[in-house]
Amino acid sequence: MELTLAKALRISNHACIAFAGAAGKTTAMFKLARELTPPLIVTSTTHLGVWQIPLAGKHIIAELPAPLEEIEHGLNGIVLVTGPIQNDKTTPIDPSLLEWLREYCGYHDLPLLIEADGSRQKPLKAPALHEPAIPAFVEQVLYVAGLSGIGKPLSEEYVHRPEIFAYLSELRIGDVISPESLISVLSHPEGGLKGIPQNARRALLLNQADTALLQSTGGKMAQPLLNSYDTVLVGSLQSAQNKSSTLQAFERVAGIILAAGASTRFGQPKQLLDWHGKPFVRVVSETALAAGLSPVIVITGSNAEQVENAVKGLDVNIVRNQEWQNGQSTSVKVGILPLTPSGPPPNPQVGDWLLSRPSYADLGEVPARAAGAEAGAAIFLLADQPQIGADVIRALKEAHAQSLSPVIAPLVLEEQRANPVLFDQVTFPDLLKLEGDVGGRAIFSKYKIEYLPWHDDRLLLDVDKPEDYRRLIEDETL
Repeated sequence: MELTLAKALRISNHACIAFAGAAGKTTAMFKLARELTPPLIVTSTTHLGVWQIPLAGKHIIAELPAPLEEIEHGLNGIVLVTGPIQNDKTTPIDPSLLEWLREYCGYHDLPLLIEADGSRQKPLKAPALHEPAIPAFVEQVLYVAGLSGIGKPLSEEYVHRPEIFAYLSELRIGDVISPESLISVLSHPEGGLKGIPQNARRALLLNQADTALLQSTGGKMAQPLLNSYDTVLVGSLQSAQNKSSTLQAFERVAGIILAAGASTRFGQPKQLLDWHGKPFVRVVSETALAAGLSPVIVITGSNAEQVENAVKGLDVNIVRNQEWQNGQSTSVKVGILPLTPSGPPPNPQVGDWLLSRPSYADLGEVPARAAGAEAGAAIFLLADQPQIGADVIRALKEAHAQSLSPVIAPLVLEEQRANPVLFDQVTFPDLLKLEGDVGGRAIFSKYKIEYLPWHDDRLLLDVDKPEDYRRLIEDETL
C-alpha cells in the first residue's frame, strides 16, 4: 500500500499545519488536503499565484470574517480563503481573519492548512528577515526542499535568495550545492528551522527525488537531519498527474535492550556472558548503535550495577526497573515510557527511574540526549542474542520508512517469526497496558504484522540454558 502524505506526517483530521520552504509547498498542501476528510480550509499568510486557485474546490476572498460567517453551516470540500487578488497573486489574509479561521476549525474539528512562505518556484531557498510567516498556534510545520538543487551552482536560477543561502551554508556564489551544504541550511536556526513554533512538530519533505540516485541521496541525508526534525520524508510530488512516487518517512527508531532478568534457568547473568571478549549486553548495545537506533535504552534490574558497568563508555540511556521480578511486561513499559509524548512520568507501578544518570559517554557520566518524545518506533532487542547483526535492524528500519506498519517482524525459513521486532508508536499505548511475564507479542492479535523475509536462522536462537550458549560459541558460522 502506498504511503500517503497524511500517514507519513501522522496527521489527524483536525490538524493545523503550516507549509514553508520551496519546491512544492503548494502541491504538498493541496495533496494533503485531498487525502484528508473534507470539509477543510486552506489559506495563506503569503502570496499564491492565481493559477493555483483551481486546486481548491471553492475560493473565498475575504478581508474580514463576515463573508465566511455567511457560509459557516454550509461549508463543504476544500475551501481556499485568501485576501484580494493583486497582480495575478492573492494577498495574505488579515491576522484577525486567520484567528477566526483557527477558532472556527477548532470548534468544528476541521483541518486548517496554511501556506506560510514563497520561493518563486525555485528548488531551494533561504528565508529573508520577514519569512516565514508561521502562526504561533500551528501544531506542525512541513518544510519543503527540492533535491533537484543538489549538484547545481548556487545561483538565482536554482536558489531563492542565494546570498542568504551562501551565508548559512558557508558556500560562495557559484559553488556547487552538495548534500552536506543543504543539510547545513535545513538544520540552521535561521534556515529551515526559522520561525517554527517551539511546541510544533517539525517535518521535512525532501521533494523532487525523481531518480534512484536522488532517492538514495535523500535517504542518506535523513539520518543527520533527524537531529533537527521529527520526521524526514523523501519522495516526489507530481502535481500534474496528481500522483506521488514512492514516499519514505524516516523517523527516529529507538532501541530498547531488555537486560533486567535474573537468568534463573541459566544459573548466572546471561547479560554478562562472554561473546568474542565482550559481555553480551555490550555487544547488543554496540550493534544497536551501529544500526543507527536512537535513543538506545538499556533496561536493567537484576545485577543492575554489573550490567550498567558493562555498557560504560557507550552512548546509551540506562533505566533501572525495580519491578523486574514482576515479569517482562514491566521492562517493556519502562522502555516505552520515555518515548511517549508525556515523557517518563513518575509511576511507582512500573519502576524506579534513574533518569538523573541516564547516559555513559566516556568513563564519566553525561546528560542524555533529548531524544525520545517523537520516536516513530522502537525495536526490542534481547540481551541474550549477541549474534544478531546490524543488518537486520537496518532492514527493519527501512521497511518501517516505507510503510509505517504497526508491527514488523523478521520471518525466517518462510514460517518462523523471529526477533528483533519493531513496534510503531501507534502500538505504544497497548504496550503500556501489558501485565505479567509477557512481551510485545501479547498485542500481535490486535495489529496487522508486516513480515520481513530473512534467510538467517541465527535469529531464532536465544540463550536460555548452558547448552544454548555452547551451541552459540561453537557455531563457526557466527
